[in-house]
Order: sequence, then structure tokens, then C-alpha cells
Amino acid sequence: MAIRPVILSGGAGTRLWPLSRELYPKQLHALAGDRTLLQQTAQRLQAEGFDQPLVICNEQHRFIVAEQLREAGIEPLSVVVEPVGRNTAPAVAVAASLAAPDDLLLLLPSDHLVRKPDAFLQAVRNAAPLAQAGHLVTFGIRPTAPETGYGYIQRGPALGDAGYQVARFAEKPDAATAARYIAGGDFFWNAGILLFRADAMLAELQAHCPDLLAGTQQAFSAGARDLFFFRLDNAAFSAIRGESIDYAVMERTQRAAVMPVDMGWSDIGGWPVLWAESNPDQDGNVLQGDVLALDSQGSYLRADGLLLAAIGLKDVVVVAGRDAVLVADKARASDVKQVVDRLKAQGRREATEPMRVYRPWGWYEDLAEGPRHRVKRLCLHPGGKISLQKHAQRSEHWVVVRGEARVTRGEDTFTLLVNQSTYIAAGQVHRLENAGTLPLEIIEVQSGDYVGEDDIVRLDDIYGR
Repeated sequence: MAIRPVILSGGAGTRLWPLSRELYPKQLHALAGDRTLLQQTAQRLQAEGFDQPLVICNEQHRFIVAEQLREAGIEPLSVVVEPVGRNTAPAVAVAASLAAPDDLLLLLPSDHLVRKPDAFLQAVRNAAPLAQAGHLVTFGIRPTAPETGYGYIQRGPALGDAGYQVARFAEKPDAATAARYIAGGDFFWNAGILLFRADAMLAELQAHCPDLLAGTQQAFSAGARDLFFFRLDNAAFSAIRGESIDYAVMERTQRAAVMPVDMGWSDIGGWPVLWAESNPDQDGNVLQGDVLALDSQGSYLRADGLLLAAIGLKDVVVVAGRDAVLVADKARASDVKQVVDRLKAQGRREATEPMRVYRPWGWYEDLAEGPRHRVKRLCLHPGGKISLQKHAQRSEHWVVVRGEARVTRGEDTFTLLVNQSTYIAAGQVHRLENAGTLPLEIIEVQSGDYVGEDDIVRLDDIYGR
């Protein structure tokens, strides 16, 4: 029987700030290779015995997720959109409700690194008979160090030739407890990957959290198809309490089993972990982007769109983005969440929004902003078009720097080529489309009393926003 992957693509991305942010978290970045973590997750499941994946993501990421899957040649069964984040238990309930009762579902996060995909796939195949028999199988990573940042699973009696009953789940331990776990040899890291029959999981959800299951199924029943997405009902899903599947079911069920696996796994849970996973050079440095490092050791140095020069640094993390720079002792880099919390409290855009903001038609980034003006660079994919819209308080000048633009301005529609421009007055109805086969790049100069993103009235939008 084929296994249906269920890929969870949520998360706020705070531990890798300023690269990863709430509106563009780490699974959407290429941190280890040319493909993003989401793309790598989906591609490793394009193997014999696996069905089309079901992807569950949130409202803000839906078009980015769909575009990245398309770029990777992945056609999902569906992309289910959660209106708000509610942790993993509701997502599991949605996936199980979508499936046939005897379907095998493989639940896995989209933001993990797997260096040994063949070992992972073999472990899944080994676990399939246990799941088919009604066990809820979690995959235990063979620990390589007494990590205090992971939850642990203790194995119990063996279940046939492969897998074990779960004796207990353990929360993140202190250093001494983690060392004791490692010495005992019967504890594994909890990677949050599950394999189960849909009906077995639904039965356990009904037994342990019937209100959560009922609310999720109500959100599913009242949901609706939107383009190539399935939207869960906002009101019903927002009313559900957020809870992890481990707490809701796995720590309470008698059906839990664990399948040990050594698959080169990492959750890339922070800058020190990414440093270790990025093959440091002979000086122990990882250099990403335009970086010049002199007499520096053991450091992670990353530059995005600018030159970073470092002299005499040791065991530090420096991440220089175009709108924010992080400088941290590598041993304290996990405290970056405190920075994000402080920025959120101050209402700072840098806490959640990246410089490049993605839209279903492409993306834009700010180049300059001041009193009564804002300059942006827009890129529209072939076939992409912004909504038919108008602005009350600003006018716009568009200059084409690449591609071919079709412009609607009032009652007129016309084409602009490279180096040609047009002017959109405040209050004038307009639309921009990519009429060519190459990406369309526009420099947009906004001027007016107010140039915020919320000064917009959409009259028609092919993306249903």
C-alpha cells in the first residue's frame, strides 16, 4: 500500500533571524544546498511506494509554498491552508479526515535536514507493517550527543523484527539528564515524524481530545476550494485550541511505537547548528555571500547583498542582511528569540517581514523610503498580474527595467518595453501584468501623503485576495 506524505509547512522562523522571519521562515530558504528545505522534503519522498504529498501551510505562505513546489516539479494532492496557527494536532486531524480509513499517512515537518535520505525511506518502509497493524509510529533519531534542545523517546519491548513499544516520552532535559539518557542507550531524539493509519489516529483523537477533533472536522466541512488551495473555515478553525500531536495523543495512547533510525537528521534549530551543518573550512569558519575574513576562527559569517569584512573574530555569528544585522557570541546565538520578541514589542517590521516580500504574482522589495515617497523594485512572474486597484493617497511612476509590461490605466491598456515608463495618478484605476515569457522587473516610485501597503482598494483579483 502506498504511503501518503503529509508535509507541515508552518512555524515562525525566529531562531534563524534575521534570515528567517515569520513571513518567510526557514523551510522556505535554501540553507543546505540549492533547494529549499521544503523542496528537499518533498523531493526525497518522490520514491516508489509514496503517493502525492498533502501539504498544510498557513495563509501568509500559501503562494510561496505553491510556487516552490512547482519549481521543484512537485504536484501535491492538495495544499490545505490554515487561517491561523494551531500547532500540529489539528493539522493531523485534518490530514486523517481527508484520507481513506486504511490510508497510511507519513507526517513530517518541512524544515528538517536529512543527510541520509535512503536510510530514512528504508526506516519508513520498515515501519509500515507496524502502522498497518494500528500502531502510531514515531521515528527516533539515534543521538550523537547529549543535546538539551530536543525531546527524547525511551524505547520499551521490541515489536517483532523492527521497532519498539514506546516506554515514555521525555521533555527537553538538562545536561546531566541528557548525558544519562545517552549512556543508557535506550533513548532517542524525537524528530516529530509519525506514520499511522488514518482510522487509528482518528480513533485516538476521539478518545483523548474529542473537542479538538470535532472543531477541526467542522473547519474542514465548512472549508472551500480556492484556486489550487483548500481553505479551512476561518471561524471554526480559529476556535480550536492549539496543541501538539505529541501532547494530544502520542504521550497518552497505548498504540505508540518507535522506529530507531540514523538518517543524518538535524532540525537546524539555530545558527550554531547551521554552522555545524555547513562544513566549516580549515579555520572553522562558514562564509556565505560576499565575505572577507581575516584572522578569524570558528565563526558563521553571512552577507546578503553587501560586503562583510571581519577581522580577528572567534566563535561568533554575524548575519548581515539588507535591513538588519545580527552579531552574537556563538554560544549565545540561541537567545536571538529575545531580540525578535523585543522588536515585536516595539512594533518593528524587521521582526516579521523580510526585505523581499512575496506575492502570488512575484515579489517586491523596498529600495528607499522617506517623507512622502517610497521606491520599490517589483518582479512579476510570466503570466503574473497585480489586482485591478486604486490608491487614495499616493501616485505611482513605473519604469520597466526588464521584460514586457501590459498596463491598464483607467480606460486605456497599453504595452511598455525596457526603459519605457508611465504615471498612475492617485485615485486612478490601474493594473500591471507580465505580458512576456521572461520575468518583468519594474522600478516603482510612490509619492503622496501616505505610502503604506494598506492604501489599496482591490476591484478585481485573480488570486482571490
